Amino acid sequence: MSASARPGRPRASSRETIAEAASELFLEQGYDATSIADITRRAGVSRSSFFNYFSGKVDVLWTRFDERIGAAEDLLRMPEVTVRDALSAVADGLVPDTLALAITNAEAMGVAAELARDRALRQARLQSAVAERLRAEGTSSLESEVRAAAYAAAVLAAVWAWADRTGDGTSLDGVLADALELAAR
Repeated sequence: MSASARPGRPRASSRETIAEAASELFLEQGYDATSIADITRRAGVSRSSFFNYFSGKVDVLWTRFDERIGAAEDLLRMPEVTVRDALSAVADGLVPDTLALAITNAEAMGVAAELARDRALRQARLQSAVAERLRAEGTSSLESEVRAAAYAAAVLAAVWAWADRTGDGTSLDGVLADALELAAR
């Protein structure tokens, strides 16, 4: 059997299919009432397929954003890339997806508490990476932490503002640029 004739879903579409199924179920019955079994059944994939892509159901919401944070962390390790350029890269290729849907429908989906907790974790992750970079450039520890906190908060605030405005075609690039400018003041 050729690779193109293999049974099952194409690998590239499984992640999106799972994310779409999870989002539908979170809207229909709420986050807490939705099990991984519900998601895999709706998506038409196995439990192991789910765990190939996600470590848990909350990760369905954050997967693309986490990829963008990883890319920003990589860029922050490159001295030739400015901090603002590295953080601006978070917007590269980020389109309205499960995270934006969850932000705009947090109450209906029952994910407000999870989003708040996980937003803080991601903000701390970015803050740590930026502070490390600033210290490497010779900035004092205190100033590094304060500036890094402002930049990380700007990134997450921009994502939330953008998600609330995705219906009007607002780009994350512009919102993020404005937020990073505010943080730099």
